[in-house]
Amino acid sequence: MRLRDLLKLWFSKSIARLASVIAVCSIAALLSLAAPAQAQYRQREPNSEYAARRARLRAQVDVPIVIFGYTGKESASEAYVFNQENNFYYLTGHNEEGAALVLIPDGATAKSWSGPKELFYLSARNLATERWNGPRIGPDDPGVQEKVGFSEVRNFTKLAADLQQVAKSYSTFYTILPGTNDAGYPHAQNWVNWLNKNLPGTKLAQIEDKIGALRQIKSAGEIALLARAIELSVDAHLDAMRNMHPGLMEYQVAARMVKIHQEGGCETEGYAPIVGAGFNSTVLHYDKVGAKIEDGDIVVLDVGGQFSGYTADITRALPANGKYTARQREIYDIVYGAQQAALDALKPGARLTRTKDGKNLYQISYDYINTHGKDLHGQPLGKYFIHGLGHHLGLDVHDAGDPDAVLVPGMVITIEPGIYIPEEKIGVRIEDDVLITATGYVLLTQRLPRTADEIEKVMAEGKRARAAIENVSAGVAASASAQKR
Repeated sequence: MRLRDLLKLWFSKSIARLASVIAVCSIAALLSLAAPAQAQYRQREPNSEYAARRARLRAQVDVPIVIFGYTGKESASEAYVFNQENNFYYLTGHNEEGAALVLIPDGATAKSWSGPKELFYLSARNLATERWNGPRIGPDDPGVQEKVGFSEVRNFTKLAADLQQVAKSYSTFYTILPGTNDAGYPHAQNWVNWLNKNLPGTKLAQIEDKIGALRQIKSAGEIALLARAIELSVDAHLDAMRNMHPGLMEYQVAARMVKIHQEGGCETEGYAPIVGAGFNSTVLHYDKVGAKIEDGDIVVLDVGGQFSGYTADITRALPANGKYTARQREIYDIVYGAQQAALDALKPGARLTRTKDGKNLYQISYDYINTHGKDLHGQPLGKYFIHGLGHHLGLDVHDAGDPDAVLVPGMVITIEPGIYIPEEKIGVRIEDDVLITATGYVLLTQRLPRTADEIEKVMAEGKRARAAIENVSAGVAASASAQKR
C-alpha cells in the first residue's frame, strides 16, 4: 500500500480535515524573504490549527505564559538564514524576527486585566532595512490579524507595560527557561534577564515541558509536511544507492543528496549530512565528509532534508562497490533483524527507550544484536550498539517532549539500531521514520529498500544505467572524432 493510502487510512475518521489541511499546506502562506538573515519560505498550517494548540496549552495553566521568537541576531555569520525558535513556531506559525506571545489562562478573570486571552507582538516595520531584507509583517499592516491568526496584534514596544499590568494579578509567569540542552542559547537567558528586569519580584516557571508534550502528538498537517520531507529524503537516498561507486568523495555523495532536497523544496537540511566510508562508518556523528570512498568500504549515509520546518531522519549502510562482503552482510542482516524485531513489537503503549523492567523496544533490539553474531574475539555484539533505539521526530530532528513517554497514536519516531566495530572498519545503522497508529504503525520510509538483497538490486540497476550512459557517451565521442578526421 502506498504512503498516501496509508495516511488516508490512518485518518479515515477525519479524512475531510486531513484533505483541507493538506490543501492549505500546499499554498504559500507567508512572503518569500531575501537575505541576509532572511526568513525561510515555509508552507504552514491554517491559523485555526495554531489557535487550537494555544487553547490546549492555556487550558493546562493557571498563570500567564510569555514566550519570545528569535530576534534574527542569533548569529553574525553572513551565511545565517533565519529559522524561528521551534516552540514559538509551533504555537504561532510565525517565521519572522522579533515577535512575542502572551497567553492569559482560562478560568477566573484577573482583577487587573480585562484584555484578551491572547496577545501577539510584532516589531514595527523598518522600511530602510526591508530594502535589504525584504518586506516583513508589521503590527499596523492592514489585515495583519487575519495574516497572523490573532485578533489582538500590538507593537512590541507595548509588551513591557502590558506584562506589568498583568503582573498586578499574577506573581508567576510561565516562559521558556534556559536548559542544559538549550539549542537557542543565549536566546532563553537573554529573555529571562529581560523579564527579571521588567517584572521585578515575579517568579518564572518552565513551560517547555508542556509545549513539548503537545508537540509529540502530530496534527494531520504536520504529518503531511513530515511526509513530504521524508519523500524527498527517500529520493536522495535512492539516488545515492544508484550512483554509489568507489572513487567518489564522501562530500560528492552528500552534495548530490542535498541538491535533490533543495530542488524538491527543502529549505535546509535537518542536520549536517553524515556520509562515512570505511572506518568513518563507525563514527556516529561523522561530519567531515572529506575521505575518498574505496573499493570494499561500507558507507553509512545518515541524511535528511527539512521541509517547511519539519525534518526527516534516514540512514542506510551501502557497499561501495554494490556488493556486501560476507562479513558486512552478516552485520547488516543482524542490524536489520534487530530493527524488524522492534517494528514487530511497535504499537501504542510500547516504550521506545530503556526502562528498569526491561520491557521496551530498545531492549528487544539490543537482545537481538547480543544473541546474533560475534566480534573477532568471539564476544557478543551488544557492546557495539552504543546509542538509543530512536527518538521523536518533528520540528526538531530529536523532537521535543519526554523521550521516555509511552507511545500513542499520532507520534512520529525513528527506529535506528546500529553496530559499529572500529577494529573491522564496519559500521551499520538502519534508520526509518515511523508513524504510530491506533493499531500499530505506518512505515513512512517504506519506499526505500531496507534489506541487503534489495539494496544490492538497486545498486546493480544503477551500475547498469551508468554503464549504458557511458557507452552512449563513448559512441558519440568516437563518432565526433571520426568526423573530424
